[in-house]
Amino acid sequence: MAQSIQRAINLIRLAAEHPLTLSEASDVLGVHKSTALRILQTLEAARFVRKTGAGTYVFGSGLIELSELALGSMDLRQFASAHLRVLQRRTGHTVHLAQLTGDEIVYVDKVDSPAFDAVKLPSRVGRAVSIYASAVGKVILAHLSQAERDRLLSHVTFERYTGTTFADRESLDAELARVAERGWAIDDGEHDAYVMCVAAPIRDSRGQVIAAVSLTAIEVIANLDQLKEKLPLLLETSALISQELGFTPEPSSAPPAS
Repeated sequence: MAQSIQRAINLIRLAAEHPLTLSEASDVLGVHKSTALRILQTLEAARFVRKTGAGTYVFGSGLIELSELALGSMDLRQFASAHLRVLQRRTGHTVHLAQLTGDEIVYVDKVDSPAFDAVKLPSRVGRAVSIYASAVGKVILAHLSQAERDRLLSHVTFERYTGTTFADRESLDAELARVAERGWAIDDGEHDAYVMCVAAPIRDSRGQVIAAVSLTAIEVIANLDQLKEKLPLLLETSALISQELGFTPEPSSAPPAS
């Protein structure tokens, strides 16, 4: 097994250096062409190498995507940390940072509010959040392509947690259209009736929404309207984190001077 893994690593490295022929792969590894082909085909299925029209093999997108995901996760928390803590101090509410990772939206950072000492929120770093019954989930879903949204929701079994849950695809899609139009999302007690939340998207250097930042409060401390009053601070924070990740917003078109 260890020998097979090492052979695969060697082939990936070679494909990264220059287009690799089957004969060259066989010679370098010291194995029969049929063995080299099986290894290359396995790597191709995982998109770690890609077969060209000329029959050679080159470095594939699979490893690039994995490295971007790993680096993005580390960079996101690192770049966002100070901004999240400033937001918590300025609002007094709990702040969450959630990221789309594979098929899940996962909390990657959390700054607790002292007001929650008596009542602990169920959220914690590393825990997946409901993709459709949360503000962070909805704001990320709303900014994905239709194909990617369909893929993620194909794994979901809709459940009505509370009276405000968007518990079917039709009502959820209508809500996501509203979220996309205004640029932020709310959670009006949709998973836990006593928890209110507002969330804003975070974009990477390509302009794609990869994460969300949110303000959360239990209703006895702040209702939804009171949380919405903090939206300017929340949107300012999401914009600052996006800039840290390399996102440059398009300049707004100003009206011509009279």
